[in-house]
This record gives sequence, C-alpha cells and structure tokens, in this order.
Amino acid sequence: MAEYSNKKTRGAFIAAVFAMQGFGILAGGIVAMAVSAIFRAVCKAPAYSVDPIGSTVPQADYVWRIILMLGALPAALTYYWRLTMPETPRYTALVAKNAEKASQDMSKVMGIEMQPQKEVGREKVINRSNSFGLLSMEFLRRHGLHLLGTASTWFLLDIAYYSQNLFQKDIFSAVGWLPKAHTMSALEELFKITRAQFFIALCGTVPGYWFTVFLIDYIGRFTIQLIGFFFMTVFMFILAIPYHHWTLKENNIGFIVIYGLTFFFANFGPNSTTFIVPAEIFPARFRSTCHGISAAAGKAGAIIGAFGFLYAAQNQDKSKVDPGYSTGIGMKNALIVLGMINVLGFLFTFLVPETKGRSLEEISGENEQVDQAHPTGVEAV
Repeated sequence: MAEYSNKKTRGAFIAAVFAMQGFGILAGGIVAMAVSAIFRAVCKAPAYSVDPIGSTVPQADYVWRIILMLGALPAALTYYWRLTMPETPRYTALVAKNAEKASQDMSKVMGIEMQPQKEVGREKVINRSNSFGLLSMEFLRRHGLHLLGTASTWFLLDIAYYSQNLFQKDIFSAVGWLPKAHTMSALEELFKITRAQFFIALCGTVPGYWFTVFLIDYIGRFTIQLIGFFFMTVFMFILAIPYHHWTLKENNIGFIVIYGLTFFFANFGPNSTTFIVPAEIFPARFRSTCHGISAAAGKAGAIIGAFGFLYAAQNQDKSKVDPGYSTGIGMKNALIVLGMINVLGFLFTFLVPETKGRSLEEISGENEQVDQAHPTGVEAV
C-alpha cells in the first residue's frame, strides 16, 4: 500500500489497511461469544466453587478448537488474494530493474494502458539504484538511526500493548468488573471475559485506529506517535499510582474508562505509526526487510511483555500468588513499569523522521548518489 499510494493520502491508506485489524478483533470476539454462548446454553455446568471438576464440561474442549479453526477461513482467503496481487511497480523497477514489467503491472492495477520507455527508462532506473547493501557502512550512515528508531519504538510499544491485551481478565477481576473466577463455570468465564474485551475493543481500540486514518496526513506520524506514547504514560500512571483506590468495587467504572483510553491512544498513536513509518522511510530494496526487522523487534517485545507481566504482576503476598508462580512486584508496580516503558518509547520516537507529504524517494534518499567518502557502502553486496 505504501508503494501504490500518493504522498498526500499515503498515511491514511496504510493506516486504513492496519485499521482493519480492529474489525478482526471485533469479529474474533463475536465468534468467541457466540460459540461459548451456544455451548453454555446446551451444556449446563455449576460454578467452580460448587464443583471444581464439573464446572468445566467435557464439551468445553471443542469450544477453543472451533474458535481457532474458524480463524483458518480468513487466513486462507488472505493467502489466495495475495497470490493474485502483482508486485509493486517500485519494487519491479528499482529492485528487479524491469521497467517494462513495472509498466505492465501499473496498467493492470490502474486499468489504463501505459507505454514503457524500454531502453531509456531502464537505464534511468538502474542509474538511480544505489549499490550499497543492508550490512554496509553506507546503510548504517543513512538509515542506521532510522532502523534503531523504528525497531526500538515497536519493541517498547508491544511490551506495554500486549501486556495489557493478554491480561485484561486479571485487571478486570481485580477492579470488580468481572465476577471472581471461582463463582463461574469455565464457559461462563469465557463468555464474560470475551464480552468485556469486546467492549474495550469497540469503545477504545477501534476508534483509535480510525482517528489515525482520518488525521495522520494532517498532523503527521511523528506527532501522533508522541501523543500516543504521552497519553499511554499518563493514563497508566493514573491507573497505577492510586491502584488500591481503583480496586474498590464502587470505583471500577472510572478505572475501565481510563483503561479503555490507554487502548485508544495506543491505536491513535504508536500501535498504528510503528506499522506505518517503517514502510515509508527505507529504500525500496530494503523496505520489506527493514519493516520485517522492526516488526520482529515488536514481537520480541510482545513475548517479553506477556511473560514478564505474567510473573511481575503476581502478588507480593505469597499466600495470594497463583499456583506455580513465585511472588512478584504486584499489579500496581507492574503498571508503573509499563508506564516507564512508554516514556522510553516517547524518547526513542525522536530517532524517527516525519514522512508526511513527502514522496518515498524523497524520504529514503533513494535518488541520491552514494557518498564517495564511504566507499565501503558502494562495494557492499
């Protein structure tokens, strides 16, 4: 999408692609609620406190399998549709160095006849393509800090974002928005947790995506990312510092509103921009690789956040720790740590340039000649 879009609406188009994830989250929640509700109605079960074994009916094993298998359908459709899409003309021309094929692909996508400039066009493309490699000093000089910026901000964002996502149920239970687990059967617990997560996604996550779509080409990626990290930090500290006040049942509405706002500003913020910016700031032949490196850093952050938060959020009182875990720093301190991680994300954002209103070639310096003072970059493969 980055390589097909024009510079005036490129941010909105890429953000819209990413924002479809929000509808996927809602669809996943609807599927989980529907399947669990059907099985819950058919397979009656007592609460865990009444019958620990009987509270999980044997048929519950089918529930997660059905939910997971239904996810194969959109995955299969995605695979087919991607196979039918032509490569982007920028890649074909600048990397594969085939201007004629690039013109054919553009004609197919745009529905108009385009005549390639065979010899002149090809020579022009080759001359504009610099020869330095990803592991060269020239790349490090031009884009080293950019890659550090995109990878580090995605890494830090995903520590906080996935920690919150994966352990919503623990936070909801702590503030009394969900009944205690022992008062429900397994299927009832699944339905109520999914319903709560669906509500947060509907009111916080999805609107955040679309605020980005509508505003990114007006206020810019850099500003949106700073705004997102700033307010995620503010709201996490508001949740964390008076955490024991929020855990009183009568205060849970305020907690949930503020908690939902952290998701809103994650998506009207770094969760969207860390996906968008790496697709814009690197040369065509490095674009997918550098985007992949940045995304991989994000998933490493997600793993650290998921497992780290699981252990860190354990109660400091050994008698209240979940079976099989050692004591941790508690939910309050874990949220403070996540807030500090957002502060780091805010600071590392300054390594990433603004890309609003500029062409991909202008942003990446793709048309610039290799600096002759750095010959190692020219010779790199």
